[in-house]
Parts: sequence; structure tokens; C-alpha cells
Amino acid sequence: MVKPIHRRVIVKLSGEALAGSEGSGIHQATIERVAADLVAAQALGAAIGVVVGGGNIFRGVEVSSRGVSRQTGDMMGMLATVMNGLALEAAIERKGAQARTLSALSVPQVCESYSCQRARKHLAKGRIVVLSGGTGSPHFTTDTTAVLRACELECDAVLKATNVDGVYSADPKRDPAARRYDRLSHQEAIEKDLKVMDATAFALARENRMPIIVFSIGEPGAIERVLSGKGHSTIVGE
Repeated sequence: MVKPIHRRVIVKLSGEALAGSEGSGIHQATIERVAADLVAAQALGAAIGVVVGGGNIFRGVEVSSRGVSRQTGDMMGMLATVMNGLALEAAIERKGAQARTLSALSVPQVCESYSCQRARKHLAKGRIVVLSGGTGSPHFTTDTTAVLRACELECDAVLKATNVDGVYSADPKRDPAARRYDRLSHQEAIEKDLKVMDATAFALARENRMPIIVFSIGEPGAIERVLSGKGHSTIVGE
């Protein structure tokens, strides 16, 4: 039996990834596939937390030009992540696994509030923990949230799911000469201004020696392959 190369991980899943071919909203076939992938990855023996974004529903950073403050926009975006989290939790449970959505924003009518202790207890009980609401504060991305939660929950790595199979020197869809990296340090990612994660997330990961594995979520079984040490990915770490 294949054993996971990491025993506890945070999977960073963008909201856009849940939109699938629709471009916005939640694409049902896509969320079902992602849920099945998470359940298969957990079956390897790994404890899994998922930090989910909200860009498929609402991007707070885009509303400042529309008369809404950045703080208010970010809070609206965090509410979108709660909606995605609830949809992902339901999809995971349809696949036969247990899941719990925890939110850094207090919305007790719809899900539990996040605390490190509560998340650890759910992980210990074999549940996939869906972490929504960002950090609970404006001006922080869900990339930073993913690294923060990984540090709090003593994870071995952050698995950053994207639409390409690793980190490139430029957008490979626009620049055919873009160079793909197999490995680089957090500092190199910051200095090269690589856009796969924001600089705050990379800096927090560097300070806590938290590796980030960047891979494509586009194919079924992608998370399971990464945890098995297979497939294409870029490792950002010391």
C-alpha cells in the first residue's frame, strides 16, 4: 500500500477552481471531482485540511472602485469562501467521507467557528476539515490563510492547487519560453516575484520552514498523486 509522503497537509483550493468551465459560480461536476480527489488522498492515510477561496463568487479586492471600502469588500469575499466551504463539505460527504466546515468569521447558524483546537479534534477523528472565512481579517489572502493554518495545525506541507503543473518564470499560457522550476526556495520565490502565491504567504512559509507544493488540480487524482510523490509539481522550500 502506498503511504503518503506527508502525514498532515493543507490543500489550498482557489474559488476559481470550483467554477470549472463555467468561469464563475460552482460547477457541480468539478466540485464532485475535487471532493472525490480529496477523499482518495485521505484514504492514503493523510490528515487533510482544505483552505478554500471565494473568487468564483466574489473577489473583495475588485470592489474598491465601486464605492465599497477594501475592508467591506474583503469581508464580502470571506463570506463567499464560507459558501464554497459548505458546498465542498456536502460534496465530500456524498463521497462517503466525513467533513466539517469551520469559519474564521462567526456564522454559527451555518457552520462551526474556527479554532485551532476544534480543527485538530476533527482531524484526529478522521474528518476532512474545510477552512473558510480566510483569516477572519481583511487585507489577507487565502494563500496567506493556507500557510497560517498549516503552521497552526502543525502540518507537513501546503499543497497549492493551480491550473498549471508547477511554478513557472512567467505565465506559460502566454509565454511559450516560460521556464518551469522543479524546486526553489521561499526567498527565490519572493525575489523573482513569482505570482503563484503572494509575498506575505511566501514570507510566512519561509519563517516557519513550511514547504509549498504547487501542482495542477486539472486532472482527476491530482492530490493523491502529489501525496504519493508522483506527478508534476514544484516544491518551494528550503
